[in-house]
Amino acid sequence: MHYLKTRSAVLIGSLLLATAAQAGKLAIVIDDVGYRPHEENAVLQMPLPISVAVLPNAPHAHLMATRAHAQGREVLIHMPMEPLSKQPLERDTLRPSMSSAEVQRIIRNAVSNVPYAVGMNNHMGSAMTSSLPAMQKVMQALESYNLYFLDSMTIGNSQATRAAAGTGVKVIKRRVFLDDTASESDIRHQFNRAIELARRNGSTIAIGHPRPATVKVLKQMLATLPADIELVRPSSLLNAPQGGGYVPPSKPPRPTQPKNPFKNGIKQCKVKAPKTQEKVHAGTALSVIGESIAQSPVVTFIKQHWPSWPRTSEKQS
Repeated sequence: MHYLKTRSAVLIGSLLLATAAQAGKLAIVIDDVGYRPHEENAVLQMPLPISVAVLPNAPHAHLMATRAHAQGREVLIHMPMEPLSKQPLERDTLRPSMSSAEVQRIIRNAVSNVPYAVGMNNHMGSAMTSSLPAMQKVMQALESYNLYFLDSMTIGNSQATRAAAGTGVKVIKRRVFLDDTASESDIRHQFNRAIELARRNGSTIAIGHPRPATVKVLKQMLATLPADIELVRPSSLLNAPQGGGYVPPSKPPRPTQPKNPFKNGIKQCKVKAPKTQEKVHAGTALSVIGESIAQSPVVTFIKQHWPSWPRTSEKQS
C-alpha cells in the first residue's frame, strides 16, 4: 500500500511539472509611469510580475520606480525616442542625428532618474528604432549598465535586434498592445489575443498604460487567468525565442463558393470520323433514295387513292 501511495505521488508530481513546463508565459509591462501617481498606484496593486516602464523625465519618476522596486516589481526605463510622425516630444528624446556622446549622456541621466531599472523600452521611436546606426549607439550605451532592451515594435523594420549583435545587450519584443483604444471590450479582446499567442508560441509580451479602463480590465482578467498561463517578468523571457512584432487579428475565413461546373463552358463530345470511308456508287445511292420515297406515307396515300398514279408517272417519264 505504501508503495502504491508513493508511486501515485510521483506520477502526480510529474504531471504537475509537465503542465508547468508547457504553460504559456505572459509578461505585461505598463508604460508611461511617472506622471500620475494616484492612478499609477492602482497598477502597483496588481500581481508582482506586472512590470512598470517609467519615463525618465516625468516629475514622479524616481518616486514610482522606488515604490515598484520596494514591492519586488521589475522596473524599466521608458526612453523617449523620435517618431517618424510630427508630435510633441519629451525632453531629452533620442534622435538618429545625435552623436554617441549625446546618446550616452541622455541614457546616463535616465539611469539616474529611474533607479533600480533592469531594462529599457522605447517610448514612440519609429524614426530612431528603424535606424541601425542610431540603435547601435543606444546598445553601446546600454551595455555598460547591463540593461536589456524591450523593443516596443512601434515600426515593423526595427533595427534593435541587429544593433545589439556583438554587444552583451539582450533584446526582447512586444507582441500585443493592450489599449490602442480606451474601449474595455477592445482591451479585453487584446488581452485574450495575448493569451492565445502565449499558448501558441510559448511566451508573449503585452504592453499597456495606466489608464482607468486598462487597469479595470486587467484586474478582472488577471483574477481569472487560465491555469495554463503563467504571469512572468519580462526578464524571464530574455532567452526565449523572439517572434515578430504586432500580430493582426485573425480574420474569419471567407465562405467558400461552390464550384461552377459550367464556368469554362460545356464540353461537347466530338464525333470521331471513321478512319476509312467506303465509296458508294451513284446508282446504288439513287436506288436507296427511291426506295425510301416509295415507302413514305405520302406516296402510300397517293397509291391508295389514285391507283393509276404510278403507271401514269411511268408513261410520262
